[in-house]
Amino acid sequence: MKVLAVADSDSYLKWAACLLADLPAGCTAELTVIRTPITPSPAQIHAAVAGAPGHGASGGTADPAVLSARALRRTAERLRPDAVLVACTGPVVDILAGEVLANLSPRPVFVTGLPGISVPATEKAWLFRSGCDLFVLHSGREVEEFSEIARRLGGGGQVGLARLPFLHTRGPGREDDRSPAHGRGGDRPLSRDRVVFATQAKVPRRREERERILTALAALAEHRPDLDVVVKLRALDGERQTHNERYHYQRLWQELGGREDVLRFAAGPMHEHLDRAAGFVTVSSTAALEAIARSVPLLVLSDFGVSAEMINLVFEGSGLLGTLDDLAMGRFRTPQEEWCRANYFHGSADDDWSSRLVTLVGQARSGRLAPARSLLDGPRYAAARRRARLRVEVPPTVLRAGYRAKRRMRRYLKALG
Repeated sequence: MKVLAVADSDSYLKWAACLLADLPAGCTAELTVIRTPITPSPAQIHAAVAGAPGHGASGGTADPAVLSARALRRTAERLRPDAVLVACTGPVVDILAGEVLANLSPRPVFVTGLPGISVPATEKAWLFRSGCDLFVLHSGREVEEFSEIARRLGGGGQVGLARLPFLHTRGPGREDDRSPAHGRGGDRPLSRDRVVFATQAKVPRRREERERILTALAALAEHRPDLDVVVKLRALDGERQTHNERYHYQRLWQELGGREDVLRFAAGPMHEHLDRAAGFVTVSSTAALEAIARSVPLLVLSDFGVSAEMINLVFEGSGLLGTLDDLAMGRFRTPQEEWCRANYFHGSADDDWSSRLVTLVGQARSGRLAPARSLLDGPRYAAARRRARLRVEVPPTVLRAGYRAKRRMRRYLKALG
């Protein structure tokens, strides 16, 4: 079975690289990046795939190429894949499956998914991915919630379950059926002297809230000089990421006049930071699950609320919620085992995404697979699709210049009144 994978941002690229490594034996895969305004930098691309087993599913060492929409279509026509993994943000998933990669021969199975925590399930996520044959999710709770949306709205294809791929233990063993609260202490490095704060671009939104987090991290560094307190950035200042970040933590620390010897700011693969971590903290980040998988004590900050808007609702009942005061004093937690089993740490026997994919590919090869029905077909969504097509077809520098010119024109017309 041949698989072509395409990602459009750093988080989706990391997810795709790891998911491809979990394909059945004998599969071959090619991983690519579609050129859009949020295309990751070369350093981000390398960091995203570096943690995947074998540095990508095909076993090579080269980082994936960044392709235009036209080049991606040519790649698909050359490869003739049995399946296309569309690991992208919603509008890009819709335009790639619905237009750019439509009508390939032979007809591939379109697979998509979400790269992290997807609780609560949203209609918007389903709508954008309803043109794909298989939607991969990562907990029984997510599967249940999205399946209910599918029954209510219609459209789309099957829903499959996979363990979040970067939660698997590296090396020959796997901890799928172990309690992540206990783990395997023998796998830990000898020196664990780092506290890692994983940033999230979308939350908290307000500048003063982010400043409070930095203040608490600085207090921890002062209270525990034996610890290396690191702010783990998703992107360096000026780099692109899945979501825009208005108040970048490193820039905020500089504006606050913070000392460089108190807090350290670093990018790079999360697994390298967790290898040294004695504690982990976040407001809302899938990296919290990576910390659980590695038995790193952690803290999910609740000072700014626990809600769908804060993307941390899933942590209710986990035993991990705490405050900035807890952070300043270095009071970290371990998760409740019952919560772990219901959320992302199910046993490997429950995973069914790859078996569903194999069945769908067999149906497609025999001409028995009916295309998934996209709920975004039709004139109502034509304008939105045209905008999405511009994102994948027009070079980002040209597109940004066009957006700036459009804003200037609007301001000019508004001034004319």
